[in-house]
Amino acid sequence: MITPLIHYIQEHATFPLSETDISLLEEAFIPKKLRKRQFLLQEGEVCKYIAFIVKGATRQYTVDEKGYEHVLNLCIENWWTSDRESFHKETPSIYNIDAWEETELLLLPKANGYYERVNIIPAFNEMRIKLDDNQHMAVQKRLNMAQNYTADYRYEELTKLYPEFLQRFPQHIIASYLGITKETLSRIRHQHLKKAS
Repeated sequence: MITPLIHYIQEHATFPLSETDISLLEEAFIPKKLRKRQFLLQEGEVCKYIAFIVKGATRQYTVDEKGYEHVLNLCIENWWTSDRESFHKETPSIYNIDAWEETELLLLPKANGYYERVNIIPAFNEMRIKLDDNQHMAVQKRLNMAQNYTADYRYEELTKLYPEFLQRFPQHIIASYLGITKETLSRIRHQHLKKAS
């Protein structure tokens, strides 16, 4: 199960992985399977793992006082998921992370010093820095989109950047991720279908 992670690291780093590095990765990462709707993390828990998705899909969300879900992140194969603030500060999370499909993960725990040891691997560290930069840019772009662009434009961008999301997640989750109502999303999708035909 570690093979997809090794390939991923090698694709995102210029440093090679040595046999010792691969052995440490095999020792450090814990395989985990989640059923659909099973939680990886629940609000109020401290996040103990950074998770690499081998197969499946997850969503990260909050629930407001009225019981409405607000989706922050959607993740699929070869993506990472966790609450980084809770993980690093060891504070209770405000997020839920659950599987939207049958999901296979590789978990990197903070306990037993594995996180620190894996980060010393040059290829892993290089990959992590690139991912941090990409994540920062993606968050900036998403905030800008939410503040300055129409729902139609946000949907257009989603179809270009992550078309697989539209196949893997239902409309109500996509709508929440875009920060719009289900009705607005339904209208936009209907207009897009009319244009395409």
